[in-house]
Amino acid sequence: MRLTSWNLQHGLVTPPSPSDDPAALIAAEMSRLTPDLIGLQEVDYLLPRSGSMNQVGNFADLMKTKYWAFAPSLIGSPDEDWRNPRPDDELIVTSESASQVAGYGIGIASKIPVLSWHRLNLTGSPIGAPLAFPVDGKLKRFYVRDHPRSALAAVLDNGWVVINTHLSFVPGFSWWQLMKIKRWTRSLPIKDKSKILIMGDLNIPLEVFAKGYQWNSLAKVKTFPAWQPRAQIDYFLSQKVASEDVMMLPCRYPGISDHMPLTIDIN
Repeated sequence: MRLTSWNLQHGLVTPPSPSDDPAALIAAEMSRLTPDLIGLQEVDYLLPRSGSMNQVGNFADLMKTKYWAFAPSLIGSPDEDWRNPRPDDELIVTSESASQVAGYGIGIASKIPVLSWHRLNLTGSPIGAPLAFPVDGKLKRFYVRDHPRSALAAVLDNGWVVINTHLSFVPGFSWWQLMKIKRWTRSLPIKDKSKILIMGDLNIPLEVFAKGYQWNSLAKVKTFPAWQPRAQIDYFLSQKVASEDVMMLPCRYPGISDHMPLTIDIN
Protein backbone atom coordinates (compact mmCIF):
# COMPACT_ATOMS: atom_id res chain seq x y z
CA MET A 1 0.00 0.00 0.00
CA ARG A 2 1.54 3.28 -1.13
CA LEU A 3 0.51 6.39 0.84
CA THR A 4 1.22 10.05 0.14
CA SER A 5 0.72 13.06 2.40
CA TRP A 6 0.88 16.45 0.72
CA ASN A 7 0.10 19.95 1.93
CA LEU A 8 -0.93 21.32 -1.45
CA GLN A 9 -1.12 25.02 -0.45
CA HIS A 10 -4.18 25.16 -2.79
CA GLY A 11 -1.96 24.45 -5.80
CA LEU A 12 0.15 27.59 -5.53
CA VAL A 13 3.14 27.67 -7.87
CA THR A 14 6.17 28.74 -5.84
CA PRO A 15 7.93 30.93 -6.77
CA PRO A 16 5.12 32.43 -8.87
CA SER A 17 5.59 31.80 -12.57
CA PRO A 18 3.01 32.52 -15.29
CA SER A 19 4.64 29.86 -17.47
CA ASP A 20 3.91 27.05 -14.99
CA ASP A 21 0.52 25.34 -15.04
CA PRO A 22 -0.46 24.05 -11.57
CA ALA A 23 -2.53 21.22 -13.05
CA ALA A 24 0.42 20.05 -15.15
CA LEU A 25 2.80 20.17 -12.18
CA ILE A 26 0.36 18.17 -10.05
CA ALA A 27 -0.19 15.60 -12.82
CA ALA A 28 3.56 15.16 -13.28
CA GLU A 29 4.13 14.64 -9.57
CA MET A 30 1.25 12.19 -9.28
CA SER A 31 2.63 10.26 -12.23
CA ARG A 32 5.90 9.94 -10.32
CA LEU A 33 4.35 9.02 -6.97
CA THR A 34 1.45 6.76 -8.09
CA PRO A 35 -0.10 6.53 -4.59
CA ASP A 36 -2.87 4.11 -3.66
CA LEU A 37 -4.13 6.77 -1.24
CA ILE A 38 -3.28 10.42 -0.86
CA GLY A 39 -4.05 12.68 2.09
CA LEU A 40 -4.21 16.35 1.10
CA GLN A 41 -4.03 19.43 3.27
CA GLU A 42 -4.76 23.07 2.41
CA VAL A 43 -7.06 22.20 -0.47
CA ASP A 44 -9.80 24.36 -1.96
CA TYR A 45 -13.33 23.38 -2.86
CA LEU A 46 -15.07 25.67 -5.39
CA LEU A 47 -13.01 28.70 -4.34
CA PRO A 48 -12.40 31.36 -7.05
CA ARG A 49 -8.72 31.75 -6.12
CA SER A 50 -8.01 28.23 -7.44
CA GLY A 51 -10.37 28.31 -10.40
CA SER A 52 -13.53 27.24 -8.54
CA MET A 53 -12.38 23.62 -8.73
CA ASN A 54 -12.91 20.60 -6.54
CA GLN A 55 -9.22 19.95 -5.91
CA VAL A 56 -9.66 16.64 -4.08
CA GLY A 57 -11.97 15.42 -6.84
CA ASN A 58 -9.33 16.38 -9.39
CA PHE A 59 -6.79 14.19 -7.62
CA ALA A 60 -9.33 11.35 -7.65
CA ASP A 61 -9.69 11.81 -11.40
CA LEU A 62 -5.91 11.55 -11.82
CA MET A 63 -6.01 8.34 -9.76
CA LYS A 64 -9.03 7.05 -11.72
CA THR A 65 -11.02 6.40 -8.57
CA LYS A 66 -14.46 7.32 -7.26
CA TYR A 67 -13.38 7.22 -3.62
CA TRP A 68 -12.67 10.71 -2.37
CA ALA A 69 -13.80 13.02 0.43
CA PHE A 70 -13.30 16.66 1.35
CA ALA A 71 -13.66 17.95 4.92
CA PRO A 72 -13.99 21.74 5.10
CA SER A 73 -12.13 23.27 8.02
CA LEU A 74 -13.79 26.58 7.24
CA ILE A 75 -16.45 27.90 4.89
CA GLY A 76 -15.11 30.48 2.46
CA SER A 77 -11.50 31.34 1.70
CA PRO A 78 -8.80 31.78 4.37
CA ASP A 79 -7.59 34.78 2.33
CA GLU A 80 -10.94 36.55 2.68
CA ASP A 81 -14.03 36.43 4.88
CA TRP A 82 -14.76 32.99 6.27
CA ARG A 83 -16.86 31.35 8.95
CA ASN A 84 -16.75 28.21 11.03
CA PRO A 85 -18.52 25.15 9.60
CA ARG A 86 -22.02 24.63 11.04
CA PRO A 87 -23.85 21.35 11.70
CA ASP A 88 -26.11 22.04 8.71
CA ASP A 89 -23.10 22.27 6.36
CA GLU A 90 -21.91 19.20 4.45
CA LEU A 91 -19.00 18.32 6.75
CA ILE A 92 -17.80 15.40 4.61
CA VAL A 93 -18.23 16.08 0.90
CA THR A 94 -17.99 13.05 -1.41
CA SER A 95 -18.99 12.14 -4.95
CA GLU A 96 -22.29 10.98 -3.46
CA SER A 97 -22.94 14.08 -1.36
CA ALA A 98 -21.75 17.01 -3.46
CA SER A 99 -22.03 20.47 -1.92
CA GLN A 100 -22.22 23.87 -3.62
CA VAL A 101 -20.78 25.67 -0.59
CA ALA A 102 -17.18 26.75 -1.18
CA GLY A 103 -14.63 25.92 1.48
CA TYR A 104 -11.06 25.13 2.44
CA GLY A 105 -9.69 22.17 4.34
CA ILE A 106 -8.37 18.62 3.95
CA GLY A 107 -9.19 15.61 1.81
CA ILE A 108 -8.44 12.02 0.89
CA ALA A 109 -8.51 10.25 -2.49
CA SER A 110 -8.08 6.47 -2.52
CA LYS A 111 -7.82 3.69 -5.09
CA ILE A 112 -8.55 1.29 -2.25
CA PRO A 113 -12.33 1.07 -1.70
CA VAL A 114 -13.51 3.13 1.28
CA LEU A 115 -16.14 1.51 3.48
CA SER A 116 -16.91 4.61 5.55
CA TRP A 117 -15.75 8.15 6.27
CA HIS A 118 -15.44 9.76 9.71
CA ARG A 119 -14.68 13.30 10.83
CA LEU A 120 -13.35 14.81 14.05
CA ASN A 121 -13.80 18.54 14.62
CA LEU A 122 -10.86 20.32 16.22
CA THR A 123 -11.12 23.76 17.82
CA GLY A 124 -8.65 26.34 16.56
CA SER A 125 -6.33 28.29 18.81
CA PRO A 126 -7.83 31.48 20.31
CA ILE A 127 -4.64 33.32 19.36
CA GLY A 128 -2.71 33.46 16.10
CA ALA A 129 1.00 33.41 15.40
CA PRO A 130 3.53 34.79 12.91
CA LEU A 131 3.82 32.57 9.83
CA ALA A 132 6.39 32.51 7.05
CA PHE A 133 5.12 32.87 3.47
CA PRO A 134 7.15 32.92 0.24
CA VAL A 135 7.39 36.43 -1.19
CA ASP A 136 9.68 37.02 -4.19
CA GLY A 137 11.45 33.75 -3.47
CA LYS A 138 12.08 34.55 0.22
CA LEU A 139 10.19 33.66 3.37
CA LYS A 140 8.57 36.65 5.11
CA ARG A 141 6.59 36.55 8.34
CA PHE A 142 3.03 37.76 8.82
CA TYR A 143 0.67 37.52 11.79
CA VAL A 144 -2.16 35.10 11.00
CA ARG A 145 -5.18 34.18 13.13
CA ASP A 146 -5.90 30.50 13.58
CA HIS A 147 -9.02 28.69 12.35
CA PRO A 148 -10.87 25.46 13.16
CA ARG A 149 -9.27 22.20 12.10
CA SER A 150 -10.48 18.68 11.47
CA ALA A 151 -9.33 15.10 11.02
CA LEU A 152 -10.72 12.88 8.29
CA ALA A 153 -10.62 9.08 8.60
CA ALA A 154 -11.09 6.58 5.79
CA VAL A 155 -11.99 3.01 6.77
CA LEU A 156 -10.56 0.91 3.93
CA ASP A 157 -11.71 -2.49 2.79
CA ASN A 158 -8.17 -3.86 3.21
CA GLY A 159 -8.52 -3.55 6.99
CA TRP A 160 -6.69 -0.25 7.47
CA VAL A 161 -7.90 3.09 8.81
CA VAL A 162 -6.04 6.13 7.48
CA ILE A 163 -6.50 9.48 9.20
CA ASN A 164 -5.51 12.72 7.48
CA THR A 165 -5.19 16.05 9.31
CA HIS A 166 -3.73 19.55 9.22
CA LEU A 167 -3.07 20.91 12.70
CA SER A 168 -2.72 24.40 14.13
CA PHE A 169 0.41 26.44 13.46
CA VAL A 170 0.29 27.78 17.04
CA PRO A 171 3.05 26.06 19.09
CA GLY A 172 1.63 23.73 21.72
CA PHE A 173 -1.91 23.88 20.37
CA SER A 174 -1.05 21.50 17.54
CA TRP A 175 0.25 18.99 20.11
CA TRP A 176 -3.05 19.24 22.04
CA GLN A 177 -5.02 18.62 18.81
CA LEU A 178 -2.86 15.59 17.98
CA MET A 179 -3.48 14.10 21.42
CA LYS A 180 -7.22 14.45 20.76
CA ILE A 181 -6.85 12.60 17.42
CA LYS A 182 -4.89 9.79 19.05
CA ARG A 183 -7.64 9.35 21.64
CA TRP A 184 -10.24 9.44 18.86
CA THR A 185 -8.62 6.44 17.16
CA ARG A 186 -9.89 4.23 19.99
CA SER A 187 -13.49 4.86 18.91
CA LEU A 188 -13.05 4.17 15.18
CA PRO A 189 -14.68 1.02 13.74
CA ILE A 190 -11.67 -1.24 13.41
CA LYS A 191 -10.76 -4.35 15.39
CA ASP A 192 -7.05 -4.43 14.59
CA LYS A 193 -5.73 -1.22 16.16
CA SER A 194 -2.31 -1.95 14.67
CA LYS A 195 -3.73 -0.93 11.28
CA ILE A 196 -4.42 2.70 12.17
CA LEU A 197 -2.23 5.34 10.57
CA ILE A 198 -2.19 9.13 11.07
CA MET A 199 -0.79 11.32 8.32
CA GLY A 200 -0.61 14.99 7.56
CA ASP A 201 0.87 18.39 8.24
CA LEU A 202 1.11 18.32 12.02
CA ASN A 203 2.98 21.63 12.33
CA ILE A 204 5.19 20.03 15.00
CA PRO A 205 8.88 20.47 14.11
CA LEU A 206 10.17 18.05 16.77
CA GLU A 207 9.57 14.37 16.06
CA VAL A 208 9.66 13.40 19.73
CA PHE A 209 6.53 15.47 20.38
CA ALA A 210 4.78 14.26 17.22
CA LYS A 211 5.14 10.56 17.93
CA GLY A 212 4.89 10.66 21.74
CA TYR A 213 5.47 7.47 23.72
CA GLN A 214 3.16 5.00 21.98
CA TRP A 215 3.48 5.97 18.31
CA ASN A 216 6.24 5.59 15.72
CA SER A 217 7.24 8.11 13.06
CA LEU A 218 7.54 6.20 9.79
CA ALA A 219 9.26 8.77 7.55
CA LYS A 220 12.07 10.96 8.80
CA VAL A 221 12.90 13.72 6.35
CA LYS A 222 12.76 17.51 6.25
CA THR A 223 9.79 18.63 4.19
CA PHE A 224 9.45 22.42 4.68
CA PRO A 225 10.01 24.78 2.95
CA ALA A 226 9.97 22.61 -0.16
CA TRP A 227 12.70 24.47 -2.09
CA GLN A 228 15.16 24.43 0.84
CA PRO A 229 13.85 22.05 3.54
CA ARG A 230 14.87 22.95 7.08
CA ALA A 231 12.22 21.19 9.17
CA GLN A 232 9.97 18.16 9.22
CA ILE A 233 6.37 19.03 10.00
CA ASP A 234 4.73 16.38 7.75
CA TYR A 235 4.44 12.89 9.24
CA PHE A 236 3.14 9.34 9.10
CA LEU A 237 2.43 7.91 12.57
CA SER A 238 1.63 4.33 13.58
CA GLN A 239 1.42 2.48 16.89
CA LYS A 240 2.64 -0.87 15.54
CA VAL A 241 4.43 -0.31 12.21
CA ALA A 242 8.07 0.78 12.57
CA SER A 243 10.10 2.95 10.23
CA GLU A 244 12.19 -0.11 9.38
CA ASP A 245 9.05 -1.78 8.00
CA VAL A 246 8.37 0.83 5.33
CA MET A 247 10.09 2.14 2.24
CA MET A 248 10.12 5.89 1.64
CA LEU A 249 10.16 7.37 -1.85
CA PRO A 250 12.76 10.12 -2.39
CA CYS A 251 11.32 13.58 -1.82
CA ARG A 252 11.76 16.32 -4.35
CA TYR A 253 10.44 19.83 -4.86
CA PRO A 254 7.67 19.60 -7.47
CA GLY A 255 7.51 23.36 -8.18
CA ILE A 256 4.18 23.73 -6.41
CA SER A 257 3.28 24.36 -2.75
CA ASP A 258 5.68 25.12 0.09
CA HIS A 259 5.68 21.47 1.27
CA MET A 260 7.22 18.46 -0.40
CA PRO A 261 4.91 15.46 -0.74
CA LEU A 262 5.84 12.61 1.57
CA THR A 263 5.34 9.03 0.29
CA ILE A 264 5.83 5.62 1.88
CA ASP A 265 5.18 1.98 0.97
CA ILE A 266 3.75 -0.34 3.63
CA ASN A 267 3.80 -4.08 2.99
